[in-house]
Amino acid sequence: MTKETKIVAGILAGAALGAAVALILSTDKSDDLKDKVADWFSDLLDASKDKIADVADSVKDTIAKVKA
Repeated sequence: MTKETKIVAGILAGAALGAAVALILSTDKSDDLKDKVADWFSDLLDASKDKIADVADSVKDTIAKVKA
């Protein structure tokens, strides 16, 4: 696992833990808060997928350069 991949994985794990703690400790049990957290986490996952795709492309380019 590359350094960048480890960082992205750590951010995702931290975000998931933070979202879970926020939902558990929240005094506002309304669906509005849960929807906001779910939307935020979904956006975070989408951004992370984009970053991982960029890292994968970078690795592929590097491998292609090494083989050439």
